[in-house]
Amino acid sequence: MKSLEDLREMRKKVEKEMQTRKNTNKPKVIIGMGTCGIAAGARDILQAVMEEMDKRDLDIEVTQTGCIGMCEKEPLMDVKLPGKDRITYGNLDKEDVKRIIVNHVINGNVVDELVIARLEE
Repeated sequence: MKSLEDLREMRKKVEKEMQTRKNTNKPKVIIGMGTCGIAAGARDILQAVMEEMDKRDLDIEVTQTGCIGMCEKEPLMDVKLPGKDRITYGNLDKEDVKRIIVNHVINGNVVDELVIARLEE
């Protein structure tokens, strides 16, 4: 970057990318990756999500977040389908991830016995 104009161009590009992310109609999966989540196995949960995405060739947005504030329920994973409530799943293991991906993300059916919170939107 050598000029103010370069900086402005970079800003336009970043703003466009951020807007694209905000307007996505893809399913979203958010993994709690705070210290407590990592200690409870969140890396394994993230890896399981990525494996299911690859295995099933899914087009979903996967992001990480810091501490969600429910440390006793870690590892945590949120699922947000377009037009639906955000669902938080907790006390997860890799087998739970497979169930959530198949039942909730792909088929739209919440796995009620693993739900610890719902955020109505």
